[in-house]
Amino acid sequence: MPVIRVRQTFQLATVFCLLLAPLATLAQGASKRADQKSGGQVQIPSRPTSPLFSSKQGEQKTEIHFDPATGVVTLKLLVQDPNGYFIPNLRRDNFVVYENGVRQQNATVDIEHAPVTLAVLMEFGGRAPGLNRQMGDEVARAAQQLLDELGPEDKVTFWKYSDQVQKLADANQSRDAVKIELITMGTPGVSETNLYDAIIATVAEMRPAKGRKAIVLITSGIDTFSKTHYEDARKVAEESDSPIYVLSLTQVLRRILQMQDRPLVTIDWNQAEHQLQETARVSGGRAYTPSDTNQLSPVYDDVMENLKVRYVITYKSNNGDANSPRTVRVELVDTQTGGPLVIRDANGRIVRATAILQENYVPSPATSH
Repeated sequence: MPVIRVRQTFQLATVFCLLLAPLATLAQGASKRADQKSGGQVQIPSRPTSPLFSSKQGEQKTEIHFDPATGVVTLKLLVQDPNGYFIPNLRRDNFVVYENGVRQQNATVDIEHAPVTLAVLMEFGGRAPGLNRQMGDEVARAAQQLLDELGPEDKVTFWKYSDQVQKLADANQSRDAVKIELITMGTPGVSETNLYDAIIATVAEMRPAKGRKAIVLITSGIDTFSKTHYEDARKVAEESDSPIYVLSLTQVLRRILQMQDRPLVTIDWNQAEHQLQETARVSGGRAYTPSDTNQLSPVYDDVMENLKVRYVITYKSNNGDANSPRTVRVELVDTQTGGPLVIRDANGRIVRATAILQENYVPSPATSH
């Protein structure tokens, strides 16, 4: 009797599988048709419909490395939507690389989350003692939140400026020690706030740093007595290899002044804001103008994503002349149709993506632009 039950069970299972097989085939066919209909489209998470930064997008630097021994070229580039957000989920086959108009067949693609070296330059003084204390609290709060966003592999040095630039905390100090420095740094009684001189000095400090690096400037944008002029600071920022990400406290300071019933007419706020945005733009960075400093995580997430994350394309060049200038082009393509890549967000909206890449380079060793 037990043998008969087992045999009957086996027969029923066999019949059940035979009935399911056509359904599975239909399901696979439907799935295949759906894939064919959508092509090799890429879906990404929905992002805000406007950028978090207030300035125009600065020209992002392209990192290009060439190995003369092997002929291998490495491109590190950003792929962004029109609002400056990074485009994730792209696959190797979505990238087509051309060098001197010739398609490179051996390209590989990875994503890099690089450690960064930061110099945080913070405004420190320049007003009446009571107002200095309030602005000092705002600056310290903004700096502490940035510290919380950094990974253990990132290095950061904090500088404060008034009439001169002073190092507040070194990159070798523990994060807890740095937080104590930020909390207890206080504010001067009365001082100048020489922003332009401070920018020039900090760019010089960052020049020897290697790898991915940037300056984060936390400031009201006001300069009272610099020896140099704004045009000098702008030129230095434009020539710097460290992009400047500006956290503009113009709105914060205006709010504090209004609460204290202090005059606003003596400060050209539009000029201060314009200068900060231009400084960020020409350096390849971004400028942000929050209304307060209570919750800056979205701003700092945007900074870190823009600074740290890159698509890394590697290929062996088929160009035999190792010293001639070359043009490079990267296209984003649909893996099934070979046509332009269609990207949609989670709401089904089409997202236009741009691969930000310098078009020309000379293949000297470890070329970086």
